[in-house]
Amino acid sequence: MGAKPKRYQHQQCQHFITFSCYRRMPLLHSVAARETFECELERVRRWYGCYVTAYVVMPEHVHLLLSEPGRNTLAVVIQMLKQITSHKLKVPGAPRFWQTRYYDFPVWSEPKHVETLRYIHRNPVKRGLVARPEDWRWSSFLQWATGCDGRVEIECPSTALKRERMEWRLR
Repeated sequence: MGAKPKRYQHQQCQHFITFSCYRRMPLLHSVAARETFECELERVRRWYGCYVTAYVVMPEHVHLLLSEPGRNTLAVVIQMLKQITSHKLKVPGAPRFWQTRYYDFPVWSEPKHVETLRYIHRNPVKRGLVARPEDWRWSSFLQWATGCDGRVEIECPSTALKRERMEWRLR
């Protein structure tokens, strides 16, 4: 087994996170499994106070672009997300739902931020699951493109605009 990956915590930046299903099996192949993951991502986001900038749920892995949490560490956020979804989705008798580790890359610059957003949202197209990013329902692409609400609150320009409008109403 390889060395434990270095984690860059408390960096005040976004993090590109990837983790896979056990042995890259397509355990998130069903609509119900992908929607369960989205619901639990939103629950964990709220509980730990982190901002999700982008995500995509693929049949055998997940990509996230998120902030460090207001509560606890990013490692704990990912651990809890994986534990909760595993508990809900793991088939009895299966050894595990998720691979043990996850990949974490700090995103410092605006060009890298844009590159990461594109990579996440184009992943279903690249894999041949859909023809266009907007055709894959289990990602943040439509929120970025249209401003519509989804299962997970996304930090994008429309979210900022909605908050600003809400502040004006409260004044």
